[in-house]
This record gives sequence, C-alpha cells and structure tokens, in this order.
Amino acid sequence: MKKYILLVTILLSTLAFSHERMDTIAKYHFQKMMFFDDDDCDTCGCSASGGSMGFSSMLNQNFVGLRYIRQSYSTRDGIFNNSPWIDQTFNTVQAWGRIPVSKKIQITALVPYHFHENEKTTGAQSISGLGDITVMALYTVFETTRDTAVFKHTVQLGGGVKAPTGKYNKENNGSVNPSFQVGTGSWDYVLATEYIVRKDNLGLNTMLNYTIKTENADHYQFGNQFNYGSTLFYAFSTAKMSYVPQLGIAGEVTESNKEYGHNTLKTTSGDIFFGKIGMEIGRDRFSLGLNAMLPINQNLTGGLVKADYRWSVNLNYSL
Repeated sequence: MKKYILLVTILLSTLAFSHERMDTIAKYHFQKMMFFDDDDCDTCGCSASGGSMGFSSMLNQNFVGLRYIRQSYSTRDGIFNNSPWIDQTFNTVQAWGRIPVSKKIQITALVPYHFHENEKTTGAQSISGLGDITVMALYTVFETTRDTAVFKHTVQLGGGVKAPTGKYNKENNGSVNPSFQVGTGSWDYVLATEYIVRKDNLGLNTMLNYTIKTENADHYQFGNQFNYGSTLFYAFSTAKMSYVPQLGIAGEVTESNKEYGHNTLKTTSGDIFFGKIGMEIGRDRFSLGLNAMLPINQNLTGGLVKADYRWSVNLNYSL
C-alpha cells in the first residue's frame, strides 16, 4: 500500500507547482499533443514494444526518438509450490517515431533491441538481439472544432502489424515463462481505438487494443491479448520549459498459448492491472519522458510469474 500512496504523493506534489500561466509555446504543444497506449504483450519479453508506457509523446505529436524500457519479474524455477523464485529482467532499447502522412493519418514505427536476463538457480542466462518491428497507422475519425467546443474530443481508429524480425528459440518454451525470447517468430496484428477529451490544459486519454497472434514456423502460437488503459494528464509551462505530469491505470488480459494449433497450454494465460505515473518535460524541439508502473492486481501463468515493476525513459526530437 505504501508504494501506491507514494505514487499519488509524487503526482500531487508536482501538480502543486503547476498553477503558472500557460505561455504561447505551451499552448501550442498542448493543442498538438496526442497520446496512444500500446500494450503489445508486455508480459512477454519477446514482444514488449512499449506496453502501457505509451506509444507516443505527450508533448509532441510528430517525433523521432529513443526509449529504454525495463521490466522486472519474479518467476518460479519449476512448476511446484516449493520451487524457488528467480529474477527475470526484460530490457528493451527502442528507436521509435510518429510521422503524419496526411491530415488525418499517422504512421508509428517501433524498432526494438532486447537484452534479457534470467537468474536461474543453475546460473545466469542472457539473450539479446533485434526484436520484432512494429508498424501501425491511426486514422482520426472524429475531432471537435477547437474554436466552438468547450471540450475538445478526438477519436482515432487504427491497426498495424508486427513482423517476425526477432529470433525465436523454441528451447525456451520448456521454461515456466516461455516468453523469455527476443522474438515471437510470428506475424501478429493489432486493432486499436483511442478517445481523448481535453479542456484547456487538462485531459483524459482512454484506449483499447487487441493483438491477434499467429502460429510461427515451430508451430508455437502466443495467446491473443486485450489491453486497456486510461491516463489523466495536465500540461503547463514556465518561460522556457513545458511539463506534462500524468496519472493513470492500465490492464492486460492474455489468452493461453498453443502448440500445433490445438494443444492449449493453460498455465500461459493471465491478467494484470497496473497503476502508473509519469512526467514529460520539453524544451524547444526536445523532450524527456519518465514513466513508472506498479501492479495492483495480477494473475500471470497461474501464479508462477509475478510482475514487480516497469519503468521507462525516452528522449525525443519533434519534427
């Protein structure tokens, strides 16, 4: 309970210093701001493309940048109740960006490099390499006129594909957490929707997406995943800097993995519910983002895997 109180305290402390007048630069940033959460299998190290950490900048709609994501898990080293707990760490460095191709269409690309660690009782294990590249398109289906509405509403729909550019090693499927991979070896598809409502410098983002996963060449198929999240954000600025603190929730529901199209692996399904907090700071065309997530409730692989925390840091350049 203390860690959740700490999260709220940090955000409230930040907001206490936020009652400064919005200058012209801050208003421009806020009007251009878009936020899209993508939870592409965060419980799987192989396809953790960004998770509930977010899929774009809170300050700049169009950008390129780098992001580092760290996820920590505790995993049973065996299937028995008395099997010892071991530490697993999933690390990802991403090149990412969001580029407009028309007034209503944006393309987002993620190119991850993974380096994961598994502290087993028999010794440390590590894997690394290029991950699965993701490309998505979002289309703005509805947007209120800024000059006539008290609240600004935006609705986007989209989808994308994750290509099997990362290496998949079937030998890791024998472990308690078969997602200790740098790639799934499969073509996967994402359907997404997002709703944003804003008034002045306060806003709320809500998202849903569903990832459809296919069978790879080794006849292994990771479970489909439903993701949801909602983030409250507040934008303000000083003379030279812009700030966007945020507080929210996110959840993931993963179906069971399969082998040979019909053999369902029941202990591979699960769900998790997070609380999250973050801050993005911008100056000129550059922005720095920090995000942290803590699990509130979880049931992963029948209790054999437990998420400890997730955090990320990113540096972006506005286009």
